Amino acid sequence: MRPRNATTAARLLAAASALSLAAACSGEGGEEPGGGAPPSAEDGDPAPEQLDAGTPETVVTGLEVPWGIAHLPDGSALVSERGGEIVRLAANGDTSSVGEVEGVDATGEGGLLGLALDPAFPNEPYVYAYLTTDADNRVVRMEYGADGDLGEPEVLVEGIPSAGNHNGGRIAFGPDGFLYVATGDGGRPGLAQDRDSLGGKILRVDRDGEPAEDNPFDSPVLSYGHRNVQGLAWDGEGNLYATEFGQDRLDEVNLIEPGANYGWPEVEGPGGGEEYTDPLVTWEPDEASPSGAAVAGGSLWVAGLAGERLWEIPLEGDGELGEPVAHLTGEYGRLRTVLPAPGGGGLWVATSNLDGRGDPAEGDDRILHVPLE
Repeated sequence: MRPRNATTAARLLAAASALSLAAACSGEGGEEPGGGAPPSAEDGDPAPEQLDAGTPETVVTGLEVPWGIAHLPDGSALVSERGGEIVRLAANGDTSSVGEVEGVDATGEGGLLGLALDPAFPNEPYVYAYLTTDADNRVVRMEYGADGDLGEPEVLVEGIPSAGNHNGGRIAFGPDGFLYVATGDGGRPGLAQDRDSLGGKILRVDRDGEPAEDNPFDSPVLSYGHRNVQGLAWDGEGNLYATEFGQDRLDEVNLIEPGANYGWPEVEGPGGGEEYTDPLVTWEPDEASPSGAAVAGGSLWVAGLAGERLWEIPLEGDGELGEPVAHLTGEYGRLRTVLPAPGGGGLWVATSNLDGRGDPAEGDDRILHVPLE
């Protein structure tokens, strides 16, 4: 393993160790929600002012466009860097390379993107990754060895359309044990309505990349009509929420239902008619450009790129969402990924200021620990 610079402040190493115990026309490049008014709740979770995002602490600096993060059982984490490298982040903030994934093309918004661990890890010691090649986007599986090195990539899903933008890229195992794959339209809007294409979709496959047997179209496709999905998160009731980049009107958070059509390119935002499913929440792109998503502390959290803020959206039960509240606005630049912190009690948030569209600060890119108070 190749050592990397450890840049976490000494006073934060103890906090990290404690945790181990447990876009422009819208590629990626915007306070109040847009055209979708969130419904009210009968039995809501704590209101935003009761469950707030506290002062962030730096976990690590000096990363190169981090995209996916996967927590390991020992309190460390794997982090994908868009150029193709996977880095191990130890609980004390030290970093080391575990390997570079072959065949990654990091042109434009592409590259090494989402990461996920096998649900049976470490008994099934596999790391899954979404990456862009010179021909397509694809999902691969690699063995994570006892020595901390990666095995050769095994292709599970290929032929996902790729382009300089709209590559999607988030992957996550759902509570049902299937792997969910968020794709973009590859810059060809019509593909989102073509159910024979893997572009502009959310896919649902097993650990070997085969379509789940109860998928709605006898294919990997779970839902369609998406422009560019980069965030997937489930609440405690099993509801799946997905974040989606709009073009120049409205970004979206959608509640995903099997077989549903989310409208792109026929409609952006709500109001397209009965054949399309309306979003739960919308923003103007310069308020959001929503990438990663996570559920923690009774809220859905969404990382904003162009919006340079972390959105908190209270979960109100039965797949309903409350009024979004912005945190960290303009404080850390472009925010790419959010996930629960190891051991609970907060969030990890990764910046994306070295992606060619940000204004990097000294030490970027970084991962922050945001406590929930």
